[in-house]
Amino acid sequence: MASPPDTLGSWVADEGELWFSDRFNVDPAALVEYGAYDISVVTDTPLFVDPFLLFNSENDKYQALHEQMLDYLRFLKEKASLPLPEGLVQNWFAFHEVKQNWLGFTEDGNAGHGLGAGFARDLRDAFQNLLRDFGQETITDSSHLEKLALLSDRVGRDTISDFATNLIKHYLCTYTEEFAKKHIDAELCDTFAVTKAVFSYATESWATRQYVLPRLGKDFVLLTPIYMLTKDETWINRPEMLARFNALPDALPDAELRAQVNNYLESQLGFDPTPKEVMAARAKTVKAFPELADYYIAMKEDDGDRAREVSLAKAEDTQALLRDQVRLAIHDLQAKTNLFAQPWTSYDEAAEAVEIFKDYVEHQDGYTVINRGAGQPFATEREVQGFFGLLLQRSNFDANREVNNGRGAVDFKLSMGASDKSLIEFKLAKSSSLKRNVRNQLAIYEKANKTNQSVMVVIAYTEADMDKVDRVLREVGTIPTAVSRSIVVIDARADNKPSASTV
Repeated sequence: MASPPDTLGSWVADEGELWFSDRFNVDPAALVEYGAYDISVVTDTPLFVDPFLLFNSENDKYQALHEQMLDYLRFLKEKASLPLPEGLVQNWFAFHEVKQNWLGFTEDGNAGHGLGAGFARDLRDAFQNLLRDFGQETITDSSHLEKLALLSDRVGRDTISDFATNLIKHYLCTYTEEFAKKHIDAELCDTFAVTKAVFSYATESWATRQYVLPRLGKDFVLLTPIYMLTKDETWINRPEMLARFNALPDALPDAELRAQVNNYLESQLGFDPTPKEVMAARAKTVKAFPELADYYIAMKEDDGDRAREVSLAKAEDTQALLRDQVRLAIHDLQAKTNLFAQPWTSYDEAAEAVEIFKDYVEHQDGYTVINRGAGQPFATEREVQGFFGLLLQRSNFDANREVNNGRGAVDFKLSMGASDKSLIEFKLAKSSSLKRNVRNQLAIYEKANKTNQSVMVVIAYTEADMDKVDRVLREVGTIPTAVSRSIVVIDARADNKPSASTV
């Protein structure tokens, strides 16, 4: 890695390493013609692979990919009730996040958690209960992976997207490889062994395959066709199903079943229920009568032609918004920060970078980048990591994101050889697991990475967030001081930063 310049501004003015097209010297028009989304390679894009877009596509390859996913799910259903050894459960039912596509986000918890033991357990249980008719549906035109999300409040769009991406990983690798061989300089690519790329039904096992792919640091990058992507929610999704619940009982062809559904729903509602209680009652009713989910899916299949148009518009709008947002952060950081290259340890650099980011957010209007106002949502944990990562692009240390050495993925790891390693972990104050994370998380990461140097950064967006952080730190007994740099709280509130002209 090249030595860092004296100031951040001397490199961030050149946006040549922020986008796939620029990083790999590709004409953006070539990506458009190929149908690939031009991803950012510094921060994840909040888009998701939607399996319905494969099912409803006019592209025969995409339809075949959807059927390929269903074949694997049918295989899992056959195995779900068997007494399997843990090794097979992990190989068949659990998957790592395919982070190399730079899509998705995590609002709370660790980025890159993947589909681990909890997902494997829930999926096996679902095939024996709520999804016991999977592959034998009579109401819908096809089986759908998203049905799992309709019947479980623990499965969301990111889980569905991660699962779908894993099941079509071989296609994404070959799709990227074909583009790379035609459009990218061979010196910018490498041969990578990609695990769990292809499933063999003959041996009932996942196999590793090798692909020539664009190289980013020590890892590879994957392109995704824009026509597979959506934003906000997949076309078939639980929030909409519950919002449109009143139309579902009427779709039932059996008057007796309609009466049972309505009676069950009313039994779950007390007098003058709140909107939250109504949604909870609807969720319980769908769980008790899973065929309601099938009728909702049938409604979405009938309206499927709109899915392509709506999802494509969202993907294109997201790309334009992300470019504007990152460009704003770059130029703001360029003008207001200065990370000096000095002969210091990785911990010194980690702590200094965090302090620079804190000063930028709290005192130089950087809070407006992550606390956007005007009714827009606060930046997610993943987005904040991406903006902070801009400071580390040219660090003299080996700077890596989401390093997983066995106990979960830490957000950032700075290192210089085996003996000098430091970790940086970001948390949102609103996280329900904040207290547990402050008390235990970095200690676990430190042990896994064989270091005792780390910084936890807590982002607070509201006064309530600040109060919560203060309470948690006092309960844990870890109070930030001018000397201690292991816990850093960043006040990203918008309501306590008046203009200097009004003070």
